[in-house]
Amino acid sequence: MNWHETIAYARNEPGLQNQIRESYLSEDLVSNIEAFRNSDEFKATLTLLSSLNIAKNARLLDVGAGNGISSIAFAMEGFNVTALEPDDSDTVGAGAILKLKEIYNLPGLIIDSSFGEKMPFADNYFDVVYARQCMHHAYDLQQFVKSIYRVVKPGGILLTVRDHVISDEADKVAFLKRHPLHKFYGGENAFTLDEYSNAITTAGFKIKQVLGPCDSVINFSPWSTERIKTILKKKLGGWAVNKVVVTLSWRFIKYRLNRLPGRLYSFVSIK
Repeated sequence: MNWHETIAYARNEPGLQNQIRESYLSEDLVSNIEAFRNSDEFKATLTLLSSLNIAKNARLLDVGAGNGISSIAFAMEGFNVTALEPDDSDTVGAGAILKLKEIYNLPGLIIDSSFGEKMPFADNYFDVVYARQCMHHAYDLQQFVKSIYRVVKPGGILLTVRDHVISDEADKVAFLKRHPLHKFYGGENAFTLDEYSNAITTAGFKIKQVLGPCDSVINFSPWSTERIKTILKKKLGGWAVNKVVVTLSWRFIKYRLNRLPGRLYSFVSIK
């Protein structure tokens, strides 16, 4: 299967419904946008960009934009967005972004179908390049980051979020085996922290901040203390869930996330 076929199949599989919902990949494109815009992850991303003095009218390139959740969300916040998405699918690719552009009346949103390794944009053009769950899919990681470096303005930001990290090849095998969708389309991947860092610094960026699996809700979303409370109440059959139980549960989840094959990391880098 390709990615479009995989998601079409997964939407009808009861055991994959949580995966589809939490990945903002439902057939209802608008519901995906609204869920992402209201997510703790996106709110934290906006706060992070603000802390980096990125204005709301900045030129932002969304690399690997997928079905457009982040492109549309940023555009609605006032950013001048270009969505880069080579897949033309009308449900998980550029076709979906085009539909949403019309639904949300965003005439300034630009959609480009190039690959990240060969972008057609002018040098030193974008204030921010944002890549959500994208860098680990690069065909050539070094060239991918070099291509991004070329189009970012001096002093501009590369924000890559929620990329899968492994410790070694055994870790990678375990991650791919565990991933619920990889067996259908074979497109998942992961790199070590050193591989990501070397690609970023070799391209010319300076890494300003590395966010680990539990350092920010950008990485550990959709987990939260509120979600833990909800799950515990269901499992305990209505028994009171006190602060100590929630705290211990959260500590255990963080322990697991920090060691999970394919754990999520984010990088803030500056040109």
